[in-house]
Amino acid sequence: MPGSLEGLKVLDLSRFIAGPLCAMQLADLGADVVKIERKGKGEDTRQNKPQLNGESLYFLSFNRNKRSLALDFRDAEDQALLRRLIAKADVLIENFRPGTMEKMGCGWDDVKKLNPRLIMVRVSGFGQSGPLSQRPCFDAIAQAMSGLMSISGQPDGPPTMAGTFMVDYASALYAAIGTLAALNARHSTGRGQLVEATLLESAVSMLISAIPEQAQLGSTMTRIGNIDRYSAPVNSYQTRDGDWVYVSAGTDTLFPRLAAAMERTDLLADARFNTYHARLENNRAIDKEVAAWVKARTAQDVVDAMDRAGVPCAKVATIDEVLENPQLKARNQLVDIEHPAAGTYTTHGVTVSLSDTPGTIRRPPPLVGQHTDEILAEWCGIAPAGRP
Repeated sequence: MPGSLEGLKVLDLSRFIAGPLCAMQLADLGADVVKIERKGKGEDTRQNKPQLNGESLYFLSFNRNKRSLALDFRDAEDQALLRRLIAKADVLIENFRPGTMEKMGCGWDDVKKLNPRLIMVRVSGFGQSGPLSQRPCFDAIAQAMSGLMSISGQPDGPPTMAGTFMVDYASALYAAIGTLAALNARHSTGRGQLVEATLLESAVSMLISAIPEQAQLGSTMTRIGNIDRYSAPVNSYQTRDGDWVYVSAGTDTLFPRLAAAMERTDLLADARFNTYHARLENNRAIDKEVAAWVKARTAQDVVDAMDRAGVPCAKVATIDEVLENPQLKARNQLVDIEHPAAGTYTTHGVTVSLSDTPGTIRRPPPLVGQHTDEILAEWCGIAPAGRP
């Protein structure tokens, strides 16, 4: 069954996570994504560890369903070849420092003349304009500058970054959303447009209510650990066997269920806990009651009790436990891919589910320049012997 984006031609000039992941989302949904890399080494992240038979698992995680074409970006003939490819593309994705594409004669003003239907997707730290546009940026820098890091961690601990590159992931998804919106607009106008996603703006978008709290109420959001900012009791609690479970029973519907499961219906009569606002005001007190109950039980006992009571709860899983998660297996979210160099490796599946045009994994991540000849023949009609 063809994918929903079948026939869409995408050039992926990006590196690291945000750009490649955006392109991979389009590829999973059926687009023909050509990853353009430097001749020789390819993308820098191909060197990242850990590796499987010399292939970076980091690179493999963001580049499936793509073909690779190798160019020398500093070579005038290869730059001309890149412009020929751009003239044939529907989407161009890049995340170089602002100004780099312009130096290659491939800035927005250049490429929209080559291809008026082109959608150019630019992912950067701070955007193509503004006083910080030229400053280098990575995920953790955006977490720090956006304020995300200041609200993450324990109250008495240092500012803490997330355990994964969440800003890169969010930027990739915003870029993909922008791409799809631009494609839809092109159906009406016949014209492409410029799409921008930035790490800083993506990070700021995840601040929940921190901005209006500061601007309108003068209240600065701070680190609070794993409790919920907006309801109680919600937290991670250590069990008798040393594991951790996360229990979320902060609403007026869920709290009575928790109290019944704990055999502590007396809590419902306590003025500190019998309403949503009262529990939130006395968050630490109700938290201690739940923590004591959990501490006397195993993780499995707590999860089973909460499941019977209809209270959201989960054991804090380790990654080896994630690999055995029956729900993920049932939903095809843990898949094996056969790679020509790495061999077989397990990774996440296609995340978005479509009933009629589902995404698929059709290709393993490519080797550097693996498809150069076939892409040039298909896109530009250049036979291998006629390459510059």
